[in-house]
Amino acid sequence: MHAQHMDIILIFARTRDVGLCRPCLHEKKTDMEQFGKILIVDDNEDVLFALNLLLEPYAEKIKVAVTPDRIEHFMTTFRPDIILLDMNFSRDAISGQEGFDSLKQILSIDPQAVVIFMTAYADTDKAVRAIKAGATDFIPKPWEKEKLLATLSSGMKLRRSRTEINLLKEQVEVLSNATAGGSEEIIIGDSPVMQQVFSTVEKLRDTDANILILGENGTGKDVIARMLYRNSPRYGKPFVTIDLGSIPEQLFESELFGYEKGAFTDARKAKVGRMEVATGGTLFLDEIGNLSLPMQAKLLTAIEKRCISRLGSTQATPIDVRLICATNADIRRLVDEGDFRQDLLYRINTIELHIPPLRERGNDILLLAEYFLQRYARKYQKEMRGLTREAKNKLLKYAWPGNVRELQHTVERAVILGDGSLLRPENFMFQASVSRQKKEEEVLNLEQLERQAVERAMRLSEGNVTRAAEYLGITRFALYRKLEKLGL
Repeated sequence: MHAQHMDIILIFARTRDVGLCRPCLHEKKTDMEQFGKILIVDDNEDVLFALNLLLEPYAEKIKVAVTPDRIEHFMTTFRPDIILLDMNFSRDAISGQEGFDSLKQILSIDPQAVVIFMTAYADTDKAVRAIKAGATDFIPKPWEKEKLLATLSSGMKLRRSRTEINLLKEQVEVLSNATAGGSEEIIIGDSPVMQQVFSTVEKLRDTDANILILGENGTGKDVIARMLYRNSPRYGKPFVTIDLGSIPEQLFESELFGYEKGAFTDARKAKVGRMEVATGGTLFLDEIGNLSLPMQAKLLTAIEKRCISRLGSTQATPIDVRLICATNADIRRLVDEGDFRQDLLYRINTIELHIPPLRERGNDILLLAEYFLQRYARKYQKEMRGLTREAKNKLLKYAWPGNVRELQHTVERAVILGDGSLLRPENFMFQASVSRQKKEEEVLNLEQLERQAVERAMRLSEGNVTRAAEYLGITRFALYRKLEKLGL
């Protein structure tokens, strides 16, 4: 009787290996780790039964279907490692075209799929055509057990290699970006507070502990994170940065954990998540204080279980990352107010690093100003060699609410607009008087300071959100969120 249009999932009760000697038990465990998940598509129920019986001890899971119309369902929900695909499904069909059509469908869903064709009609021409079309191998029916197992073993090795290559491509891209992004990032400071920071970073050289970096916007938390990475045992492995303040909540999981093709409307192909890309290396989560409670829970689960599942998949992928997190928020106040999970804080702050604001770093202001002056004089081909005494005094008296980032942009602007060999006080334009700023810093709370900084950036940029975001050192999306939050 011809097979009906239905899926068959053959489930065999696993015995407690009665009658197996210990060497067999050990061999079985090893083999079960070998073939992964197998999908068998064949219209002959006897073939399905025999293959399931033969491969069950060697596979992680097996699912079977008697018609090709359920292939898409299994490819997106089961995510098989190997597909055993019959070439002919219609009665008396021998052309193999149905199999080639199914192969095309499978590869459109997963271009890295390992597909092994099966047919009762051994045909060298069809085998060559199948390989050219993207199949991995070709076996005749009836099969030889050892030949079949060897073919599956080779197919599984190929599957693992393809997966590793895709991950390596992502990691190479991340490493290239990390190298390019950090080429000019250095941190300068002779002040006692910065020397203490450098001393702590040095003590962490050989550790793999999770680190939380605290400090105002623009203090160089990201530069310290890269310094920690360069000094760590994981240097040379991926350094992946995620600006949590710029990721919409609805995209958090897809960015962090990745997704399978078809997981949502625009998921036209699978994507490796940033956590998976960072495996073996370091994951830098910037602005973690902006993370919503539901997303905090998902992040905590991934950290605790050390594995993630891509959107659209139930398969767990192990991860091995060192976490470096940063925030400009008063993280303990957020915990007290119920806006940040205490258990997550415990997971990310094995060590805490406090980066001081620029106004507390004394003559570091002048060291940094000289450094930025030389950099931008070279960039803009200006013959500038320093600052006048009056200019230095002006820089030292200013409170620098935007910290090092504001100083950098201020010096760059002065170099572009300045003339002569020395920068003078008039080359440095500040929005507010020093005395008023210092007075406000003494009485304003954190939200008021944030409002003041955003308003000032918007005034300086004449309402241009992109320029204002650059001035504040945040993304446009993060600035839009702050504008909405502050009612501006």
